Amino acid sequence: MTTEAVDVLVIGGGPAGLAAALAARANGAHRVLIIEREIALGGILRQCIHTGFGLKRFQAELTGPEYAQRDVDRLEEAGVEWRCATMALSITPALQVETISSRAGLRLIQAGSIVLAMGCRERPFGALAIAGNRPAGVITAGTAQRLVNLEGYMPGRRIVILGSGDVGLIMARRLASEGAQVLACVEIMPCSSGLRRNIVQCLDDFNIPLLLSHTVVRLEGRERLSSVTIARVDEKLLPVPGTEKAIPCDTLLLSVGLIPETELARAAGIELLASTNGLRVDDNLATSLPGVFACGNVRKVHDLVDDVSLEGELAGRQAALFAKSKANGS
Repeated sequence: MTTEAVDVLVIGGGPAGLAAALAARANGAHRVLIIEREIALGGILRQCIHTGFGLKRFQAELTGPEYAQRDVDRLEEAGVEWRCATMALSITPALQVETISSRAGLRLIQAGSIVLAMGCRERPFGALAIAGNRPAGVITAGTAQRLVNLEGYMPGRRIVILGSGDVGLIMARRLASEGAQVLACVEIMPCSSGLRRNIVQCLDDFNIPLLLSHTVVRLEGRERLSSVTIARVDEKLLPVPGTEKAIPCDTLLLSVGLIPETELARAAGIELLASTNGLRVDDNLATSLPGVFACGNVRKVHDLVDDVSLEGELAGRQAALFAKSKANGS
């Protein structure tokens, strides 16, 4: 197995990881390396082609790819290295990280410090107790976003959205713009979890109904989804008998929450915080494993990408200081 050494290793090439790598390099880390499992840097921003990013950090309204590209453009100038299509398999207390890729095979990286910036993932269908079959046509909103914006596929033509998170709201507008019928956005809580601007711009402007205090209670269809049954819920979030209504559709998008991507950290014994389901950190974003820092949505799910990047800058700075101190034997 090939072994190499870096001052700061950043795991994850999304907005948190990009900002962390640039900050680490700016604060004296000589060799900074980003590893990213996708084929390109940028993380989730690559598929977020809508505007609304960068107002806080850049004082400009950017699309997701435009926002990410601003940091990507600075990497080479700053002397930061990166490897895409590369997966981190494990982290040891000695700050050794085993990675794998189709091009380079297995590699062992000895890091002076590590920044975890793996982001988050969507809560899957299996976490929901919905009766019925498991036909095609039930996907997460983020998967639909990738299919439409990156791969050029429409997930369906008659669509119901379960949950009113921001990704689901944005996909309601996107799919309606592409000619799909978005029949309803169904939210179990009495208020939406999405930003107010997204409710107005993505639902109201397209006459898409938002059904609060409702949920999906049943799926119909064998090979492909043919309809969903919705029902009103009471104050205990339980379906109210007699309020069921069937909506014929071929697609159900799930926008029911995000979960920090913590598997790699958990396997390394790094402590989690129950209140966020993310990694426990101190004021310097240091985790319970000395030399390992965490930032962005792997720590807790953020509303704004600008805040993710600013947190990445702090983590990168602290990682550089740790690596420098370690190298100096102090």
